[in-house]
Amino acid sequence: MGSETPSEVAVHITGFGRFHGVPENPTEGIVAGLLDFMQDKGLPQGLRLGSCSVLETAGEGALAPLYRVLESAVPQAGADPGRVIWVHFGVNGCSSCFAVEKQAVNEATFPCPDELGWKPMRVPIIASDGGISHVRQTALPVDDIVKALAKRGYLARTSLDAGRFVCNYVYYHSLWLAEQHGFDSLFVHVPPFETIHRESQMRFVACLLDVLASLQ
Repeated sequence: MGSETPSEVAVHITGFGRFHGVPENPTEGIVAGLLDFMQDKGLPQGLRLGSCSVLETAGEGALAPLYRVLESAVPQAGADPGRVIWVHFGVNGCSSCFAVEKQAVNEATFPCPDELGWKPMRVPIIASDGGISHVRQTALPVDDIVKALAKRGYLARTSLDAGRFVCNYVYYHSLWLAEQHGFDSLFVHVPPFETIHRESQMRFVACLLDVLASLQ
């Protein structure tokens, strides 16, 4: 019998636009330049880079656009689903390394209003999931991903706390949809460009894509 061709991995990327205290979000720059960067560098074998989207840094008011973006990658009925991975990038202005988030919490408690003026306090993100202590975890092997990144020289760590602001809000919804549609979701916090410059961050993202493509 002939060997089967492995399914293609389709990776879709999001970043955020500006928000309170961060007029120029590095993740917007990463997303805007990623397609050209990867074309120059070359994509890992078996990986297809799908959409690269910049999300508004807002919760409830931006929920409909968020769902349109996430569901755009769901394979149509009858199509070969392959493997779909959503990778979301957000900035942590106080960090000096890359943090790969293992989970999101069903709680929206924003320390300041989002870009549409919403400032929830201890509100469940998805009410049907129960209380604000409910946690959703990614099905991806975060610890193994972090080890692979560290072996390639990147300052990366596993994180169990994506905060309670818009990053956690988006990640929780993405993990919920991942369960509904059978795709994978991952969130990564990056430092500001002043801490790790843009070129190094682009190389980090390329390395992350290579690691994701190698997952079985």
